[in-house]
Amino acid sequence: MTGFTTRPEILGTFGVVTSTHWIGSAVGMSILEKGGNAFDAAVATGFVLQIVEPHLCGPGGDLPAVIYSKRKDKVEVICAQGPAPAGATIEHYTREGLTLIPGDGLLATVIPGAFDGWMLMLRDYGTMSVREVLEPAIYYAEHGHPLLPRVAATIKGLAAFFEKEWPTSHETWLPDGSVPEAQANFRNPALAETWKRVIAEAEAKSGREAQVQAARDAFYRGFIAEKIDAYLKTAEVMDASGNRHKGVLTASDMANWSATIEEPLTYDYHGWTIAKTGPWGQGPVFLQTLSILKGFDLAAMRPDGADFVHTVVEAMKLSFADREVYYGDPSFSEIPVAHLLSESYAAERRKLVRADASFDLRPGIIPGFEAQHDLTMKMLGAESKTGAVYEPTMAHLSEKRGDTVHIDVIDRDGNMVSATPSGGWLQSSPTVPGLGFCLNSRAQMFWLKPGLPTSLAPGKRPRTTLTPSLGLYEGRPTLAFGTPGGDQQEQWQLSFFLRHIHHQLNLQAAIDQPLFHTAHFPSSFYPRSREPGSLIAEESFGPDVLTALARKGHKLTITDPWTIGRLTAARRDADGLMRAAATPRLMQAYAVGR
Repeated sequence: MTGFTTRPEILGTFGVVTSTHWIGSAVGMSILEKGGNAFDAAVATGFVLQIVEPHLCGPGGDLPAVIYSKRKDKVEVICAQGPAPAGATIEHYTREGLTLIPGDGLLATVIPGAFDGWMLMLRDYGTMSVREVLEPAIYYAEHGHPLLPRVAATIKGLAAFFEKEWPTSHETWLPDGSVPEAQANFRNPALAETWKRVIAEAEAKSGREAQVQAARDAFYRGFIAEKIDAYLKTAEVMDASGNRHKGVLTASDMANWSATIEEPLTYDYHGWTIAKTGPWGQGPVFLQTLSILKGFDLAAMRPDGADFVHTVVEAMKLSFADREVYYGDPSFSEIPVAHLLSESYAAERRKLVRADASFDLRPGIIPGFEAQHDLTMKMLGAESKTGAVYEPTMAHLSEKRGDTVHIDVIDRDGNMVSATPSGGWLQSSPTVPGLGFCLNSRAQMFWLKPGLPTSLAPGKRPRTTLTPSLGLYEGRPTLAFGTPGGDQQEQWQLSFFLRHIHHQLNLQAAIDQPLFHTAHFPSSFYPRSREPGSLIAEESFGPDVLTALARKGHKLTITDPWTIGRLTAARRDADGLMRAAATPRLMQAYAVGR
């Protein structure tokens, strides 16, 4: 496509990096310039994003990545989604007076996975040392970085709460007792010292792989795990339930866990094969929706037209309904993925996409899973509130938009990374003394009702919303893309992908298109609200399209232009030409390359 875009689609043959913060992207490119590969660049970028977007990700968070290694000639998934601790039982949480797991505080914490995932990527796919990938993050933690306005607003909104309830966070984020100004040069010296000690312990070993392993040991079996354990033994802090609770995570939980490499789940669509995480994430929603949309002529619809939006939204409602009933950790439950992605099932679901908007939650009924279907629907009727959908963490106390970051990297050899780190937000949990970071709140995605794929259980992975994407065109790894956004991640990615392949929009043009999503299904985040029939759309669709959508029955919420989504994408064509793009929304994401 030719014509105006908010930014140029970046073109080159050496390498491209795109992420949700310009400093992260610049750091990733600097790693490629120094001779590192896509995996080295992604790791360094990931650690820097923990510094410059601390309200969206942190060292105590989680990480899924879909990767392609040229050496192995294989697409794989790195699962660094930590599971529930041994003490995280339904019985314990209900004894604490809970019917829902809070969206913040210590009971919402699972084993932090991000660090091990990054180190696994570095060891098995990268080429650089622990020092080389951590030094950029140390620089920005020690010397400072321009504090994003949203970070400053988040800290301001939580200042009184931190002072009263989470004093360790107050010390970290209001170091002189006052709220930091937007774009002030902000430092996190405690985190810089944590990473310096990790490097020192790594370099006590000889050999790159041994050093990476020593870094993993320092985090999960060494001084970091010890400090987390010591803090959690006595800390009892306020959370969204309105009461104070102690956590259940221990050093033993951390010592006995490590990130894993898995096969992706894939689906073929119009010459493309899309690779996603398994059903422990929401990745299969993307694939299920493609299976339904296969029966519609999307190319004949305007990419910013009412028919396109309506058709895509109605298909997504059906896939997300299935997510609620059938998805979960396949190590604990039978997940009927093959049936959910079958053409026979898609054909039946396709019939439910009608001319008017649906207000019903309509999961399919799969033979052998009838009782699970009925139990889930009964629970959702009682537990999933209809009302304002909350953002992932403490939106009742501060400005909070977005909840995650995303990274796409492709190098000149064709290695590819699509990674969506999240969790460990500064507002999710108190800062652990002496470490400069806090823990995650991913356990809020479990239900405290037994018998479901998403029921809380020790060792089980929460059904995360984190969902990076990698596309192969005619069998060749081609496209890495993703976005932050909780339950909206699959939705924004899907419209980007469909516009790119059906309407031949280049990466930047597809990202620039008006965005939309629905909150029709229960949120993955506390307090698990839903808005039946909702459609949230940017005003830039124009009055004719928005009026047409309202006439189709959608419960329409119109947002300001350029306020939905944080997409990034990178592509490598058969001739070696690379492309990259990033959203102009929020004025943070950036694509670089040459």
